Amino acid sequence: MRRVRFYEYGGPEVLRLEQAPTPEPGPGELLVRTEAIGVTLPSVRKVRGEGDRAPLPGVLGGEIAGQVVAVGPQTTGFTVGDRVTSLTFTGSYADMVLAPSHMASRIPDDAGCVQAVALVRSGHVALGALSTAKVTAAESVLVTGAAGGVGHLAVQLAKIQGIKRVVAAVSSPGKADFLRDLGADEVVIYDSDHWGEPVDVVLDGVGGELLTRAVAALKPGGRLIFFNSGGGTVPAFDLLAGSKTITGFTMARFAGTQRELYDRHHGQLWQLHQTGRLRAAVHAEIPMSDAASAHEIIEARANIGKVVLRP
Repeated sequence: MRRVRFYEYGGPEVLRLEQAPTPEPGPGELLVRTEAIGVTLPSVRKVRGEGDRAPLPGVLGGEIAGQVVAVGPQTTGFTVGDRVTSLTFTGSYADMVLAPSHMASRIPDDAGCVQAVALVRSGHVALGALSTAKVTAAESVLVTGAAGGVGHLAVQLAKIQGIKRVVAAVSSPGKADFLRDLGADEVVIYDSDHWGEPVDVVLDGVGGELLTRAVAALKPGGRLIFFNSGGGTVPAFDLLAGSKTITGFTMARFAGTQRELYDRHHGQLWQLHQTGRLRAAVHAEIPMSDAASAHEIIEARANIGKVVLRP
């Protein structure tokens, strides 16, 4: 089989397509022949060596969709031939991927693998972040990275939940029409002097230098849900003075500790998508052999919706 790895840290050019043995599924694992692989900002940052550096050679996790070709021992609920999508923590850029069965779910018969990758993991993050924030309809929400894979779903899901004011924060004005079409009440640009009236909740998918501005966008008593890989530092006094809070959110912990809610979210995502109320936008489908081009799109913040690799 083919896989993509990197042997040094750097830009998209360090990604290497290589041959490798097909892995064997262990207990609780599925071996999936991939048909679609999601590209995420955390993967791009990992290749750059940002944050905690894992040992080289580097492998990338993320999300995949495809067909089960083998089931590991002591693994129940799936059979060979099932079409599934799954969050995978390592080795996602490959023809064959080991997927933890507890993170996998079946793809409806009338849905494709590309749409599954665009919808499921990103939709789960968006719904999980909204759930963690405990947003009410009377409140307001600002979403950073609003045109990205998670962000554009979070904007829609916030409006579906009846939240009165949803603000989309993006890197460039060219994304504004797309987000207004999805229901955003306001669109703000990162480098603008003013982001409008403060909000009750920020869903932050960007972090880094943007984090201080995201905290500043909160009303007194506001809360920020931090689900990005960009890090960032906020002076404790900024939180104390405004009685603001930051809560970290990871999909793995959410799925592991709130399984009933996770499963309910899964059904909700597909129902909303199949009835046309939730749009999972795909910016580009790119051959896995050209994974560098996919990373270039994400690095340039040029994507509107999900970037997907096709093996």
